[in-house]
Amino acid sequence: MTSREMALEIAKALSDKKARDITLINISEKSSFADYFVNATAGNERQLGTLANEAEDKMAEMGFIPKNSEGRPETGWILVDCGDVIVNIFTQEVRERYSLDKIWSDCEIENVE
Repeated sequence: MTSREMALEIAKALSDKKARDITLINISEKSSFADYFVNATAGNERQLGTLANEAEDKMAEMGFIPKNSEGRPETGWILVDCGDVIVNIFTQEVRERYSLDKIWSDCEIENVE
């Protein structure tokens, strides 16, 4: 499975759990630490935790164990490190504050519905 396929599968799982504004950012040519970011927005802190768990469950279903997970729902941002794919789940306010989509705007960005 390629890192793009992995990122798409995680994005689809997040979409099924009602995440919003899901983007895949191909950072492979600009980064040595990962190939893709999957960025998603949660409607509230409770959903943020649920989406992080869903990302981890989807990784396990595909036979991968996330390397690390950082953040808590009350901080507005949880990062799940899946090796070549890094999943960032934010509340709307925190996503706007950190603007990862803008910071990496020179990379290929794909919206996922």
